[in-house]
Amino acid sequence: MKDEFVKNIGVWGQRHYDYLKKYSPTVINVMRMNGTLEQYLRDLDRDAQDMFDLLVRQYAEIEGITEQQKAENQMDWVCRMNSIKSRVTNVVNSELIFC
Repeated sequence: MKDEFVKNIGVWGQRHYDYLKKYSPTVINVMRMNGTLEQYLRDLDRDAQDMFDLLVRQYAEIEGITEQQKAENQMDWVCRMNSIKSRVTNVVNSELIFC
């Protein structure tokens, strides 16, 4: 594998790299030749993680999920947070990763 640094990129950057590798290999080759691929993936990974964290907080607030609920009914809190994380993952994937 030519791009060994990809192992050190976060999950979002790795997903986008795999997507580009499959659907736009020319983009990867051009960025590789320009020396911009690694920084591009690191920036995308950071932006995607920031978006994920922000949306999880916003969804939890909108749906009224609190730390008090976590203390009182942990299983319900976990189920609701997993639901939010799943939905937010789909948003991040469609907005940043698989486009």
